[in-house]
Amino acid sequence: MRLKTTRRNFIASAAVTATVLSGNRSPAEINNEAGGFKLGVTTWSLRDFQRPLAIEMIKQLQTPYVSVKEFHLPYRSTTAELIAGRNDFEKAGLQIIGGGNITLAKNDESDMRKYFDYAKTCGMPMIICAPTHDNLKLLESFVKEYKISAAIHNHGPHDKNFPTPQAVLEAVKDLDPRVGLCLDIGHTAAAGVDIVQATADAGPRLLDMHIKDVKSATDENSGCDVGEGVLPIIPLFKQLQKMGYRRCVNLEYEFNADAPMTGMLKSFAYMRGALTALNS
Repeated sequence: MRLKTTRRNFIASAAVTATVLSGNRSPAEINNEAGGFKLGVTTWSLRDFQRPLAIEMIKQLQTPYVSVKEFHLPYRSTTAELIAGRNDFEKAGLQIIGGGNITLAKNDESDMRKYFDYAKTCGMPMIICAPTHDNLKLLESFVKEYKISAAIHNHGPHDKNFPTPQAVLEAVKDLDPRVGLCLDIGHTAAAGVDIVQATADAGPRLLDMHIKDVKSATDENSGCDVGEGVLPIIPLFKQLQKMGYRRCVNLEYEFNADAPMTGMLKSFAYMRGALTALNS
């Protein structure tokens, strides 16, 4: 059930929306860790834009935390090109907190190693990935070797390997703690799973989160700005605070791909407003 908007929540959200959309605050003035956890963004949200423009757009969101999709740091690049791309993000004041989603379809050491080499070169402390049940032990061995965490992304009812957060948690329960879950709240809801309870169940295995909103929980194509749909964003934030989550909640904006900025700004404003209300 969606939480009703209180007067306090509405006022806080509206105030932050007006401030962000007016551009009157610098990135340093926006507290992206107001809830204890970090508000970040996936560059998949800006998949229709080349890296230089995507970086400028991210700067408008006034968050330094970025999870980079392969489109903006291509796998086929040379080492020098990847380092140059990483520097583009860092020079803009952005912190690469991870990368992906990376499909790990093969149970093959040389194939998996190239993705960990890629992540290391790009300065990614974590990969968001889609492995199989057969290569989980190999994945764990590379996590240990490279000291790069692996957050397995649940992809909803059409994912034959990890459709739900519970499927990930069951599979990784005996593995290194750096092998965990990237909980996608849209895919989770589409699978008929309570996203707040799934978050609580994940505990310390929750390494990353993709946040979005939808008009219908069972229709992943009904995307909307965060706060305008049916997903329980405020109860989710309360749960993250309760469990002491300190990692990222990354906006993954999946519609209006050719003109996403207004909706992304509104989504960040809503999330910041919700956190302001919760912390007041």
